[in-house]
Amino acid sequence: MTQATDLRGIVPERGTRNGPGRLALAVILLGQFMAILDVSIVNVALPTLRADLHASGSGLQLVVAGYIISYAVLLITGARLGDIAGHRRMYHAGLVGFTVASLACGLAPTTGALVVFRFLQGIGAALLTPQVMSMIQRNFTGAARARALGVYSAVIAGGVVVGQAAGGLLVSADLFGTGWRTVFLVNVPIGVALLLASPRTLPADDVPPRTTGLRAELDLPGLLTLAPAVLLFVVPLIMGHELGWPLWGWASLAASAMFLAAFVAVERRVAATGGRPLISPRVLRAPLLVPACVAMLFGPGSWGSFLFTTTLHLQGDLRLSPVESGLAFVPCVAAFALVGLNWQRLPARWHRPAVPAGFAIAAVGYLCVGPLAGGGLPYELLTMVIGFGLGVMPIIMTTALRHVAPEDAADASGLLLTLMQIAQVVGIATIGTLFLTLAESGASTRHAEYGTGWALAGAALFGAVCALRLARGRTAAPAA
Repeated sequence: MTQATDLRGIVPERGTRNGPGRLALAVILLGQFMAILDVSIVNVALPTLRADLHASGSGLQLVVAGYIISYAVLLITGARLGDIAGHRRMYHAGLVGFTVASLACGLAPTTGALVVFRFLQGIGAALLTPQVMSMIQRNFTGAARARALGVYSAVIAGGVVVGQAAGGLLVSADLFGTGWRTVFLVNVPIGVALLLASPRTLPADDVPPRTTGLRAELDLPGLLTLAPAVLLFVVPLIMGHELGWPLWGWASLAASAMFLAAFVAVERRVAATGGRPLISPRVLRAPLLVPACVAMLFGPGSWGSFLFTTTLHLQGDLRLSPVESGLAFVPCVAAFALVGLNWQRLPARWHRPAVPAGFAIAAVGYLCVGPLAGGGLPYELLTMVIGFGLGVMPIIMTTALRHVAPEDAADASGLLLTLMQIAQVVGIATIGTLFLTLAESGASTRHAEYGTGWALAGAALFGAVCALRLARGRTAAPAA
């Protein structure tokens, strides 16, 4: 639910200056809004897309997951490219790539082409979104920065809500017979308008001279081992159930483990030779960061798969329209935002214990997925309970990053946010596959909802158990 961006602003930077104005902030945040919108807006269009392109279940999973995979894997690299080449320059590059890929998605003739264009769209988002927080931190100070960050938080929460509602409206409107295609094409006029406005409104880049080589700064060896590790793990999980779990799928999973081991070795080597690894071993030694990483996996992972599977059910057996199914998730995001924006009002001693409690509440909501699959109580109530429980995720990030050394703040936040995106991919690949398998065997999405409800509840409860370590953990001074 929360989108990835560069949070180096946890620590004030030198050289900040008075902000360039509200128009510049609007341009910056509208780009962020567009990238967030594209995560949630597509889910509502899945049933229509499936009918139009005759897409398989695995094809639908790849349409959703493809965007998130490239987004997650390239996020940290996109942030570092902004430091190297300039944040405005990389914002423009990401915006061009995102807009062109959105046009291609809207015109895609087949499911395969759409999946490819979704990967490209994720690359554009990975270049664009990390620059947003960096430009806010570098160009706004004092009260202006506080206001800008407040608006930024509202954009994060509002993007998901608008995505669900707007997706339903656009698909139902079926403008000029375009059906699902408008959920992608809507980005094109917005992207063009931003490209016209940004040169006149965004401040010029002030890029400091590099003290290390480009390869060391970007950690290309780490990127070239992490990307295949993720792809080789996710693709067989998504496609295996429709292909009868062929031998190549198991070989792919084994190769993924090998690439993951290679990634760990590469990261250690890069750190030992004075480079800047994507995931620094020094960052992982920060108090509570590893427990936070583990707990963080189960919130976005369960949410992403719940959104995917429940949308198919609401427009499947329950026969809700795209608008109705999209609006069913609005209370979830509203409850998430309510907790996320107000948890600091609680006494400090309640903050960390609230995390396992929140996951337990989400587990209760997931347990109700099956009983409500046939209708009865409104799904809006169910999604509100789940959103209320998952609203503790900002507490996890804040608790973990509070004990990170200032010079490691950007890398630590990038790690957490990358894991959140990967968790969504894994959730869609595993629980989404379970749903599709059960739906095919029982010829009913209601039957599938029962099974996935138990799986989602189990994931949330496991997250609650992992969060107990975070709640009880003792902290020490951050490592230098």
